[in-house]
Amino acid sequence: MALAAGLVAAPGASLAVTSSPAPDDAAVAGRVAQEMPRVIAWRRDFHEHPELSNREVRTSGIVAAHLRKLGLEVRTGIAKTGVVGVLEGAHPGPTIALRADMDALPVTEQTDVPFRSRVTTTYRGETVGVMHACGHDAHTAMLMGVAEILSGLRAQLPGKVVFIFQPAEEGPPDGEDGGAPLMLKEGLFATHRPEAIFGLHVFSTLPAGVIGYRPGAFMAGSDGFQLSVTGRQSHGARPWQGIDPIVVSSEIVTALQTIVSRQVDLTQNPAIITVGSFRGGVRGNIIPDTVDMQGTIRTFDPAQREDVLARFERTVTHIAEASGATAKLTLSGRPNPVTYNDPSLTKRAVPTLTRVAGEGKIREIGLQTPSEDFSYFAREVPSLFFFVGVAKPDAAPGTAADNHSPLFYIDESALPVGVRALTQLSIDYLTGKM
Repeated sequence: MALAAGLVAAPGASLAVTSSPAPDDAAVAGRVAQEMPRVIAWRRDFHEHPELSNREVRTSGIVAAHLRKLGLEVRTGIAKTGVVGVLEGAHPGPTIALRADMDALPVTEQTDVPFRSRVTTTYRGETVGVMHACGHDAHTAMLMGVAEILSGLRAQLPGKVVFIFQPAEEGPPDGEDGGAPLMLKEGLFATHRPEAIFGLHVFSTLPAGVIGYRPGAFMAGSDGFQLSVTGRQSHGARPWQGIDPIVVSSEIVTALQTIVSRQVDLTQNPAIITVGSFRGGVRGNIIPDTVDMQGTIRTFDPAQREDVLARFERTVTHIAEASGATAKLTLSGRPNPVTYNDPSLTKRAVPTLTRVAGEGKIREIGLQTPSEDFSYFAREVPSLFFFVGVAKPDAAPGTAADNHSPLFYIDESALPVGVRALTQLSIDYLTGKM
């Protein structure tokens, strides 16, 4: 059956009315260029004033004020500090969502940029620095820019765009809920359920402006853990009178690595076990009662996850018992599922991303072991999550400071690529070009 005049059928999308011509690529690129000074100013301001998970009060206030100024329908306070804005196009059409995260990390910044963070706070009982060491300042600023650009094109757009500014992607504080799962629990998609959702992450492993993507499984699932090993305190000069939990814990840390290197079939999927915190004792001549450890487990398959967790618990229990100690393992925090890119949506989006980045600047990349709670959104609706490189173009491969490093640096020449990518994906999807 032929479609009525003015209707365009987008594969996998609703019919979109396009009574006004869609803006061409050159017009979009021009609007992006015009918006970039504001995007960079926002990004630098957020970088200088970072806020930890579930504490993004200043950031969310700036975001909400901006979206209201654009005339969007704005909801605040979702998942504590989250902000959602809805842009109504001038014509009927599909609904899509775009997501940015807002929280920073307990990292003391060591870069020399003039807008570096000097913020400190108390985290788990310690005074720590606070830094946007993962680039969420850039994500927030870029999506604010996208909202402004698309608002300016409202008369030419069908459908709706839901702008999601998410708190606590790095995980809520101990004892609190937060992040993507809490936004969904509080009805994020109840009123405006998208047909597709797009998100990006700046990443130091790619040169500035290069886009990296992967269909299907993209980023690892993650589980946090806490492990407490209890021995018996004694004088450091007479260790035989006690049970040394430091030695036992050291054996456990080493043995855990054999789960990955000797017990998991790494030809099927990678897996990682990392102990990131190891605390025990207060003096050099006292063997303590207890050592406490924290860490993370990364897997790419549900069955593999269950197998690794079972091996983990068996390993720590038996090593502790062999020395007369005890071990208590607790999975902590919020687990993240594998971040999965819908293969069909990804295939349809690649031509758009290629137009944005340019030939030779878009790469299909391998499995990525960091995790993302964007994965919760991806379980609800078809999604595409991709990387935008931010390493200095002349940096030797592998030399740029990694995300979460106190030296993490964003080459701001990459930001227009991120803004244009989200803008163009929105336009192409809504107008049936994808």
